Amino acid sequence: MPIEIEVNLRIPSLTLKSSGTKDVRVDNSSVRFSKRVSVDAVPKAGDRLALSTRSGPPFECTVSRSDWHEEKSVFVVACAYGRRSITAEEHNALLSDPDWSSQQLP
Repeated sequence: MPIEIEVNLRIPSLTLKSSGTKDVRVDNSSVRFSKRVSVDAVPKAGDRLALSTRSGPPFECTVSRSDWHEEKSVFVVACAYGRRSITAEEHNALLSDPDWSSQQLP
């Protein structure tokens, strides 16, 4: 029976290169993306989780922890983007996807 979880995704920082202007560094160290998904079982630390956006390619993340959130009544699964780098297109797909929400950490 599927269970709904909330993914809390950490993504790597990236540099947006453009011709004619200075490159822009996007620091994602204090930004988390979240989305609710259904899974067969609550993932454990070290597990790989397949995720997607509406417009970008599917990607994987590595789970670092899973905790029950009493107020939300859902397991919150903290995970990190599966690769060391993220492309500008993948970053934009996350930013523009209405299923994903971003939040600044304090």
